[in-house]
Amino acid sequence: MTAIMLIDDEAEIREIYSEFLRAFGYSVVTATNGREGVAIHRGDPVDVLITDIFMPVQEGIETIMEFRRNFPEVKIIAISGGGSQGNRDCLTMAKELGADAALFKPFSADALRDAVKTVLSTGSG
Repeated sequence: MTAIMLIDDEAEIREIYSEFLRAFGYSVVTATNGREGVAIHRGDPVDVLITDIFMPVQEGIETIMEFRRNFPEVKIIAISGGGSQGNRDCLTMAKELGADAALFKPFSADALRDAVKTVLSTGSG
């Protein structure tokens, strides 16, 4: 079973999108920030990382860069509502720094499913 980690500092976002992913047949673990996500992955590796960009402790851009450097096999989907910028520039930057896909919040269950399927069907990291 494909294992997915969802990192977001908003509990409601983690709950909603985790439910979607489980309904699609994926195993899901969650974390509240990038540092926690990296620690979880070291003990229980995942196939796909879905990370918010704007979070306390360790933001998504840092997390993407750390996963690319240390875990290049993991597929990465960046998610964001734009934060204080209110635009999609952060997702463009995330893709330039190694994210395989990016979704602007809010997004539908179908968009999430399609993004996961797409990154899983591409070559490694």
